[in-house]
Amino acid sequence: MKVKDCMTKSVICVGQDEPASVAARLMARYNVGILPVRGKEGAITGVLTDRDIVLRCVAAERDGKNVPVKDIMSTRVRAVQPDTELARAAGLMAAEQVRRLPVLDGGKLVGMLTLGDVTRNDQYSMEAAECFERICAGTSHWNEG
Repeated sequence: MKVKDCMTKSVICVGQDEPASVAARLMARYNVGILPVRGKEGAITGVLTDRDIVLRCVAAERDGKNVPVKDIMSTRVRAVQPDTELARAAGLMAAEQVRRLPVLDGGKLVGMLTLGDVTRNDQYSMEAAECFERICAGTSHWNEG
């Protein structure tokens, strides 16, 4: 199975010069935790996650109305192509410890692959479980005292 067979095709984006507060409202309105960020020419220049907003804006006590997305976005974007094998994409998610991957075709955003998309396919349930385990392994710092 290929990424194009299970990816989400409707993707909401945000411009890199938009304020963080606008991005947060988009996330809330569309119930998403990530927004691809477009530059002036329309190319993807990064991604903005809800975590980026919390850590780089809210926790830093910055005003989201005055902080452009480009100042708090993640610029290290890992993406896949529509014809990438789903198992390979799940392996990339696991290796990079990410739950979402933009899908680019010729540099153009055509979709988003999420861990949820992978788990909906029974054939790849083991890959999804491994991916989720690797993601969670990096975040299990609970105080047991």
